[in-house]
Formats: sequence, C-alpha cells, structure tokens
Amino acid sequence: MIIAIANQKGGVGKTTTAINLAAAFARLGKRVLLLDLDPQANSSISFIDPLSVERSAYELMTDGMAPVEQAVYRTPVEGLDLIPARINLAKLEAKLVGDFDAPFRLKDRLAPFREQYPVIIIDTPPTLGLITVNALVAATHVLVPIQSSYFALEGTDDLLETIEKVKARPNPGLELLGVLVTLHDKRTTLAREVHEQIKKVFGPKLFDTVITKSVRLEESPAYKESIFSFAPASSGAIEYANLCEEVLKRV
Repeated sequence: MIIAIANQKGGVGKTTTAINLAAAFARLGKRVLLLDLDPQANSSISFIDPLSVERSAYELMTDGMAPVEQAVYRTPVEGLDLIPARINLAKLEAKLVGDFDAPFRLKDRLAPFREQYPVIIIDTPPTLGLITVNALVAATHVLVPIQSSYFALEGTDDLLETIEKVKARPNPGLELLGVLVTLHDKRTTLAREVHEQIKKVFGPKLFDTVITKSVRLEESPAYKESIFSFAPASSGAIEYANLCEEVLKRV
C-alpha cells in the first residue's frame, strides 16, 4: 500500500505522522519506504544529515535515466528507508508543468519499489499543487491529519474535492483511509469541542486514535530518532502504535 499524508494546511502534524507511522510499520517487521515530497525536507532531516544527500525526490521525478534506487537512503530505524527531499523540490512543479505525463510521474517512478516495500508513506507539502496531485495519483490511500484547533476544518473541502477529482479519472482506486486528529490538547474545552465537530463531519472515517500534544514528539527529530526509540513509553509512542494498528485493520 502507498499512503499519502495530505492536508494543504501547514502545521497540522503531517511530518510527525509520516515519520512515526512509517517507524511503527517498521517495528512490526515490514519493509517501509518513506518518501519526502515537501521542499522543507523535515521528514528527511528527522533521520539523515541533509548535507549527505546527493540524489533526492527531485532527481527521482526528473531524471528518467538514472536508476531509481540511487535516491534511497538508509535510516537509523531498521527496515525503514528514505527518499529524501531537498530545497530544489520547490522547482519541480515549474519543471513538470506542461509535460503530458506530469500527474503520473511519481506513480511511474515508484513502480520498481512496490514489491520491495509493502508499505510506502508519502509526506506531502502544504499545498494542493502538482506535487500533491502526483502523490494522490501514486497512492492507494490518503490519510488526512487535522489539528484540533479553531480553524481545523478550514480548507478541508478543497482537499476532499481534489481527492474526488483524482478518483474520478487518474486514480479510481484511491481511498480515503481516514482523518486523524493531531496536536490535541484534551485539557481545553475548545479542543474537545473541535474534536466533536470533526467527528460529526467525518463520522466513521475519523480514527479512534487521537494524537495529543507532546514535547517528546517535538524533540525526537532533533535526535534523528522516531518516537519509539526516543521515548518508547511516551503518549506519542503509544498513540502512533495504536494508529498503525487501526490502519492495518482498515486496509
């Protein structure tokens, strides 16, 4: 399966979810590929030194002659490999626009990895541009993180409309895997009210697991670790392990 983590809003926990869900699958003994499509490269920096990157997601999608495996890097997490991003990914849309195969470029380039990696996780940028469309065309499932805040549902209509458009033509097999509430502060009345509002909108598509605000989740990338090795007994580790189990039940 290929899971795109998508929401055009920034700061909703996409990267935190991508790296820790990928690590959760690796803990279960699955071979996992994490693909960073965000020019900010936060998923990449969470595991490797960005100065060590010679080939990245940009080259994967633009250099059709080079072996795709050259863009894959090992991470400190056993079983988890990474295709990193660099800032040059910000130039990708301008380079692809007008190409007849532009929305399908990632799907074609990921084809050699499908058998090697049972799980591929894609961290997308906070936009609904061509990069995110490529992720949705390549994916089998999309997971939408939504921050438990006042403006939580702002813009989700646009995202869901984009998902439906992708399903209508280029990727009819795409499924909305679920909506994940993140950065939840259960101590506040507002957060609880927003959670209930999200539940009313998405119903059974909302995951039972809720990712609460956690200092440990914020700290772990600085140490090039997932939450499972950095703070295995923390609420974040427990919650992302639970999310992984929920995902497996849904697929």
